[in-house]
Amino acid sequence: MKKILKYIWKYHNFIIFPFICMLVGVGLDLLNPYLTQIMIDDVITAKKYNLLTTILLTIAGIAITRALLGYIKEYGFDWMSTQVAKDIKKDLFDHIQSLSFSYFDGMNTGELMSRIGEDVDNIWRAAGFGASLFLENAIYFILSAIILFRLNWLLALVCLLTMPIIAYTTLMLEKEINKAFGKISDQTVILNTTAQENIAGVRLVKAFAREKHEILKFLKLNRANYDLNLEVNRIWAKYNPLQDFLGNVSTILVVCVGGILVIKRQLTIGDLVAFNGYVWMMIWPMRMIGWLTNTLSQSSASAKKIEKIFQSKPQIKSPKDAVSLNNLKGNLEFKNVTFKYNDEIILEDINLKVPAGSTVAIMGTTGAGKSSIINLIGRYYDVSEGSVLIDDVDIRKVDLDILRKNMAIVPQDTFLFSDTIEKNIQFGKGDANLTEIKEACRDACALNFIEKLDDGFDTIIGERGIGLSGGQKQRLSIARALVRNAKILILDDSTSALDMDTEYELLKNLYNRKQKATTFLIAHRISAVKNADMIIFVHDGKIVESGTHMELLDKKGKYYEIYCEQFKDLDQFESEVI
Repeated sequence: MKKILKYIWKYHNFIIFPFICMLVGVGLDLLNPYLTQIMIDDVITAKKYNLLTTILLTIAGIAITRALLGYIKEYGFDWMSTQVAKDIKKDLFDHIQSLSFSYFDGMNTGELMSRIGEDVDNIWRAAGFGASLFLENAIYFILSAIILFRLNWLLALVCLLTMPIIAYTTLMLEKEINKAFGKISDQTVILNTTAQENIAGVRLVKAFAREKHEILKFLKLNRANYDLNLEVNRIWAKYNPLQDFLGNVSTILVVCVGGILVIKRQLTIGDLVAFNGYVWMMIWPMRMIGWLTNTLSQSSASAKKIEKIFQSKPQIKSPKDAVSLNNLKGNLEFKNVTFKYNDEIILEDINLKVPAGSTVAIMGTTGAGKSSIINLIGRYYDVSEGSVLIDDVDIRKVDLDILRKNMAIVPQDTFLFSDTIEKNIQFGKGDANLTEIKEACRDACALNFIEKLDDGFDTIIGERGIGLSGGQKQRLSIARALVRNAKILILDDSTSALDMDTEYELLKNLYNRKQKATTFLIAHRISAVKNADMIIFVHDGKIVESGTHMELLDKKGKYYEIYCEQFKDLDQFESEVI
């Protein structure tokens, strides 16, 4: 909660004037019961009719001034709360961007969206309307109490008899409702995540005819969310009527005791009416306590969730005395590298030396650790033992921003934004012009199909590339990496959806590029890796074979086995022809 309060305190100078308007408005409001007293005692009872016009004009002036002051107050507090919400969303988004890959391994999109969305909105409501109403009601209560004691201390004590009970019920309400809102916040995350995943995977749901199952699953979660909200209503219903009753008891006591004092001529009728007006100015804040508690509890639960994200620190960041490799060449070396994830050994004793501009192909069975090797190059994860060197410098000593700016990666899971083709490719290099984009698309064998589209590069593609084939999405993703002209290029099984001819043409273009990057190519087809400068075969987290295509065939190991498996039909065909 402390961090959230800092955001509010940042704008404390900007709400001084709205706060003054609030004070003046409350002061003017407090004049109304006094004017009513004069109207009854002096104008009606004492028949001083010459005061009537002055009193009516004063009341009208107070009403107009109160409206103007109220506008300034509301605008000021709303402006402040909007600024606070904007700053929290910005900093929260920036902080999420700074977190390491490992953080997102255990976090779902729905939860993060709930934190940035509805949780920040809860704070916005509390910081604006809730905070101003709390301050205003507190001022009303304090000033009304002072005036009541000045009018008649005995009557003031009578009306305050129920206040300790109201305060106690408020504390109990806050305690119970705060727990309920914490549960609602967690359940909302589950509900949002389920909806987000279902909508994103709607084609899969329809393909397997699982609509009914997904609807029932959502209804079950929605019912749980309904029950939690109903629990909040039960808590509210348990305490709010009691608070209203206690407030009304105060009014009854004032009327009864005040009536006796009027009969005994210790109080005028005007005094009693004015006193009752001030009592209501005290009761109204007490009645609002329930609503305020509801709002503040909701924002408190949201603030705790948001602060939990802020407390998460990136595990991988640039060292303070980072080395700036501005003229990075692209020489890479793995020295005795071991990588553990959740105490499980993923890679063990990896030794690999890659000269700048060469191509390394990585093969291996599923789960062997191929992607883990390339994840260590960009420091998406850190090695557990050993070191990864770039241009003879440990990457843990290199400025992280410079390291990753010199890399271009085509991930295994192809992701495209809901934007034009041009913007998707330009994502790889923000200042890339159309000529550079077309050249990258030509090398990625994507230019032909793009130019056949009605809108060409201005074609807007759907979320995650919906509307494109798997091969088209992969080629756009490769073009996005190529336009970067990075020193290190990583292709993580990014040609799997291409036909053999297109894959051959694309790889030939990569080998013949003017500025050849140090390339890491993960693939499962021999045709994709056979021309690499070095091929390594990974098995159970270890490099068990390495060499050129012909060298590995001569070894007759695991690479040879895959070769025979993939080309057995060709060998059979050739033998039949002969």
